[in-house]
Amino acid sequence: MDRTPRDRDDEGRARSGRPRDGLGRPLPYGAEGVPRQPEGVVRTPAETVREAQALLDAGMPFHAHEVFEDAWKSGPAAERDLWQGLAQLAVGLTHAARGNAQGGARLLLRGAARISGQDDPYGIDVGGLVRWARALAERADEVTDAAAEAPRLLLP
Repeated sequence: MDRTPRDRDDEGRARSGRPRDGLGRPLPYGAEGVPRQPEGVVRTPAETVREAQALLDAGMPFHAHEVFEDAWKSGPAAERDLWQGLAQLAVGLTHAARGNAQGGARLLLRGAARISGQDDPYGIDVGGLVRWARALAERADEVTDAAAEAPRLLLP
């Protein structure tokens, strides 16, 4: 059996070195992909929301999820549900835009449930996001353009 060595990061953890497209799908080695989000970046909540919104607007919800993931891993435990829920919304949009309507809908609803009932922390429009996620889950099979479906994270 051919055992090709797995790509590893500087700490020795398995990590694919393949480039990725704007929706996070792996591309062949040598292809030009979208730059990856650096991992483990500690941002303020305002920086997190601003960077994630820019990525969502650019049609890169997979990358936005990585920004939210950094926030839940580096932030206070009391905010874990907020950042995890937002990450799930971004991944739900990612799956829907990739053509995985069922997986997308499931993650959109899971993320909506996780953030539901929070009191708009950091100006995040929780109620609007919950409504957006539930509506998008209903028509996840129609999603083809992640940028066109990107939610607004902050209250108007």
